[in-house]
Amino acid sequence: MLGASGADVRLDRCSSPRLGGRRKGGQTRHALGRSRGGFSTKIHLKTDFDGHPIAFDLTGGEKGDAPHFPILLGLGPDTDPRAAIGDKGYASKANRAAARKRGIIPVIPHKANEKAKPGFFAKALYRGRARIEQTVGKLKRFKRVALRCEKTKRNFASIVSLAAGFILVKSVHTA
Repeated sequence: MLGASGADVRLDRCSSPRLGGRRKGGQTRHALGRSRGGFSTKIHLKTDFDGHPIAFDLTGGEKGDAPHFPILLGLGPDTDPRAAIGDKGYASKANRAAARKRGIIPVIPHKANEKAKPGFFAKALYRGRARIEQTVGKLKRFKRVALRCEKTKRNFASIVSLAAGFILVKSVHTA
């Protein structure tokens, strides 16, 4: 197209982004975060006592575990478990109160600097947490889960779901 001065004017190049144009999205909504171990994603996993995965949620590596505990209680089927077993990362008075409010016994060890520790701790139930760790180990045997090959949270969650499905199928069909 020729302009008023006779020079060639291009309409397809403009300095501002167009409507619907693709822009760099950054790290938001990707469940990635920088922690001491590097750039990573945390998988918050909810299992039954046998170690079969029920539900999970993804957060960035820099996020704390304790604020995520009430979300984990709400994930999965509508039935509440009898006990919630977690590591010291989930230890807080608010998390224990949230579990008790739903009628769940919290089996979470107290931190060393915590005040007013009770005298009794259910060690026999806490030993069952090893099954959760073993399930996380089974998930990490899948290369795409261990290496976080997917960039977006949605795609990575689908890979983790697929891996959890394979774990469930293998646990049912043990001939």
